[in-house]
Amino acid sequence: MGYEAPIWRAISAFRIASLVYALALIVQHHALLARPWLAWTVFAAMVAWTAVAGYAYAADHHRHWRLLLVDLTVTFACQAATMFAASPGYLRMAPPLTATWFGGAALAAAVIGGRRWALIIAVGYGIVDITVRVTLGLDITAATPRGMVLLILAGFAVGYMTHIAQAAERRFAAAVELEARTRERERLARSIHDSVLQVLAIVQRRGTELGGEAADLGRLAGEQEAKLRALIGVQAQADRMPVDAGAAASATGVEEGRADLSARLGALACGRITVSAPAAPVLLAQRAVEQISAAVQAALANVERHCPGETRVWLLVEDEGDTVTVTVRDDGPGMEESRIDEAASDGRLGIAQSIKGRVRDLGGETAVFTAPGEGTEIEMRVPR
Repeated sequence: MGYEAPIWRAISAFRIASLVYALALIVQHHALLARPWLAWTVFAAMVAWTAVAGYAYAADHHRHWRLLLVDLTVTFACQAATMFAASPGYLRMAPPLTATWFGGAALAAAVIGGRRWALIIAVGYGIVDITVRVTLGLDITAATPRGMVLLILAGFAVGYMTHIAQAAERRFAAAVELEARTRERERLARSIHDSVLQVLAIVQRRGTELGGEAADLGRLAGEQEAKLRALIGVQAQADRMPVDAGAAASATGVEEGRADLSARLGALACGRITVSAPAAPVLLAQRAVEQISAAVQAALANVERHCPGETRVWLLVEDEGDTVTVTVRDDGPGMEESRIDEAASDGRLGIAQSIKGRVRDLGGETAVFTAPGEGTEIEMRVPR
C-alpha cells in the first residue's frame, strides 16, 4: 500500500472513535429513541462494518471501487435508518447516530476517488439528512450545512494529501529504479574498462609505436575503443551522493569469510612496483578486499598506459584501526588535475569509476594528488 497504509489506519481509528461517540448517544438519549432495538441493530451493523472495512481496505492493494461502493451503500443505509429508529424529539436534542461515523466512508472515497468524490459524498450526506428531517416533520437547521461543509473540507484535505503521497511514491520508485540501473551500468562499465578497454588502449599505443601495418591495427583498436566508450554511456557525476559508510559496512559485513588485503596486494610486487604493508594481516571482508584490489590494479593499468616504461610505482598499505588506507604513488610525468574531470566527462572511467567508484561503494573516499613533472598519488581510504 506504500504511503497510503498510514491513511487507511487513520481512517480505521476514526471509525472506531466514531463508534464510541455513537454508543454514548444511544445511552444518553435512549429514552428518546422511537425504536431502541433498531438503534442497537444499526449500531451493531456499524461495528461489524467497521471491522470488515478496516481489514478490507488494508488488504486491498488495488483500491477496488467495488469495496468503496459497498462501503457507501452500508453507510447511507445506516444513516437512512435514523428516520425509523429516532423520534423527532431525539433529533432535536442530538445528532443522528451516524453523524460522525459517516465521515469514514467519505474519507475513503476521497482517498480512492479524489477530491471530486469528497464533494459528491458530502452532497449525498446532506440530501439524506434533509430527507430524514423532512420525513419526521422537523425544520432544517444550520447543523445540516455545517456537516456538509466539514465533510467537504476533510475530504478535500485527505484527497489532496493522498494525491501528493501517490505522486511522491511514484517518484521514489522511479528514483530507486534509476539508481539500480545506474549502479549496474557502472559495474559493467568498470568490468569493461578493466579488461576490453585497457587491451584496446594498449594495442593502439603499441601499434602506433611500431608503425606500418601495426599502426593501422592500432588505429582500428582506437576507433573500437571510442565506440565502446560511447556505447557504455556512463558519465562521471561529481555531485553524486556518496554511499553511507554505515550502510556499506553493513553490506560488506554479511559477506562470508574475510581476506588479507596485504597478501592480496603483495602479490602485485615486481621490479617496478614496490609494496609496503604491515607485518600483521590486514583483514577485511572478502568483497572489500576484491574491490580495493581491483581499484589498485586499475591505478596500475593507468600507469602502464600513460607513463613511460621505466616509471616506478610504490604501493603502501596502512592499517589505522577503523580505516584502511591504500596509496598508489608513481614517479611518472604527472598531469594537470583538471584532466581528471575532463577524462570523466569524456567517458574515461579509469579514475572516476574503476577507482573512485569502487571505493565509494565501500563507503570510502579517494583523493588524487598530481601535477606536471611530479607524478601521481592516489589515496584510497576505506572504513572497516
